[in-house]
Amino acid sequence: MIYADYNGSAPLLSSVREYLKKRIDSDIYANPNAIHSIGQKVFQGIEKCRDAISDIIGCYPDQLYFNSGSSEGVSHIIHSVLEYAPENKKIVITSPIEHVVILKALSFFQERRGFQIKSVAIDENGVINLSDLKRLLEESKNEIALVTLMAVNNETGVIQPYQNIASLCQQHKIEYFCDTTQLIGKGPFHFEKSGIDYAVCSGHKVGALPGSGFIMAKEPTKLKPHVYGSSQEKGVRGGTQNYIGIETLAVALSDFRDNQKSLDTLAMGRLNFEAEMKKSFPEVVIIGEKVPRLAGTSLISYPGIHGQAVQIELESHDIFVTTSAACADNQPETSAVLKSMGIADDVGRGVIRISLSYSQGPTDYQKIEKALKSAYGKLKKIKSF
Repeated sequence: MIYADYNGSAPLLSSVREYLKKRIDSDIYANPNAIHSIGQKVFQGIEKCRDAISDIIGCYPDQLYFNSGSSEGVSHIIHSVLEYAPENKKIVITSPIEHVVILKALSFFQERRGFQIKSVAIDENGVINLSDLKRLLEESKNEIALVTLMAVNNETGVIQPYQNIASLCQQHKIEYFCDTTQLIGKGPFHFEKSGIDYAVCSGHKVGALPGSGFIMAKEPTKLKPHVYGSSQEKGVRGGTQNYIGIETLAVALSDFRDNQKSLDTLAMGRLNFEAEMKKSFPEVVIIGEKVPRLAGTSLISYPGIHGQAVQIELESHDIFVTTSAACADNQPETSAVLKSMGIADDVGRGVIRISLSYSQGPTDYQKIEKALKSAYGKLKKIKSF
């Protein structure tokens, strides 16, 4: 079996599974906010994880706050910035390729709080147009409350120029929230060096337990309570901490740090796979192939062959992929992200997303290549749409 949907959700890493087997027998379970000795052991474990993760991703421990994952983190950050924005700052700059959770959160503030949403242009490869962003910043710099542009697109795997975006925002003294969900644990990242103001991480994207995650804030005092409770996470995120999930986050990100060199091998496997597919089927389209992408992500289409049909064929070979984003996998149409890139429907409805982990490599790509060639050979004889 080859699981190729790591951008959707990663299986537990082997290091995390081994940790959990030992952790279950430890008998150290308690509310980390209790003052008795067991509670304090759990609390100290959380703080050790905070220190370890902060060191790995390049932030200070007091800039990192644990939560349930990126969806909560997005809501928390946007709430903190927009709910308390000055009256003269009612503009948010974003893009059409952002994750739906960003767009829905902004839509709320647009409808209920009167914010104006401006969208920056993207090119045919799905990359933010920096010149257009600069224009928007200069036109409305005194009215912009927030810029929210992602680091890596979840569908295409295209890496955005987020450090350049951060630099432009700094020049205009505008806060920048970067959705780093698909970057942390999948590619090099250093919060302080990035220049961004807010970032997020979901445990289930990096091989940790689902329901775990964190946000990072350059200026922690700007975070406002979003989930109300007691003094957990310094009062900005109430509720008893998911300490087991937090522990697995530290294990998973430590695993990534120790095996980061494997990304080069994974990227080479991806490039060889894509080259072989295009050699065998010249009609095949690789979305974003001309720009930097995650080492293990390919969004590939055979125009005229429906992506869901390909997905079913691959599953018969015990290979599991998605069509575009996993959260929209049951929608048999061109995704909003691909439409915004100007991708034609015969290509957009034919895409499948293959996303692998740094723990995988050339052998997996070779098996996927063989199965995909078989699927295309079979399905191109059938008119899918």
